[in-house]
Amino acid sequence: MELRGDTVVLRSVVAGDEEVLARIVREPEVAAWWSPPEDFSEMLAVVFENEVIGAVQFEEETDPEFLSAGIDIFLTARQHGKGLGTDTVRTLARWLVRERGHHRLTIDPAAANTAAIRSYSKIGFKPVGIMRAYGRDHRTGLWQDALLMDLLAEELV
Repeated sequence: MELRGDTVVLRSVVAGDEEVLARIVREPEVAAWWSPPEDFSEMLAVVFENEVIGAVQFEEETDPEFLSAGIDIFLTARQHGKGLGTDTVRTLARWLVRERGHHRLTIDPAAANTAAIRSYSKIGFKPVGIMRAYGRDHRTGLWQDALLMDLLAEELV
């Protein structure tokens, strides 16, 4: 699978990517929001200028009455603030809506992750509400709140 955004390419994880992704997810700026997954193979590698800079994943609800999808993303800290995360999420969102037929997408950043929230808002995601004690911080063991955001297909920028 390969999806092309304005600046990034999303593609299936291939041999050699897992080591790079494992290193990225351990960066302090990334580890603040992500716990290291056991398996990267179900994710899509985010590639910028021929370099793997992170990963994005999605989950789908395929029941026709609730057809929707959720998105999660992480990028290496040295590429933060350049619009690459926005392009990544927008690219995947467009594919989920146009090709997979989803009418609603969700994303649930930590409530304190203001940079991620700002990025998702640029695409059209809107706050739904705070999910209290939603995820456990793998570094401290403490629960942290998340902001549930959603995007309807017709709102996609």
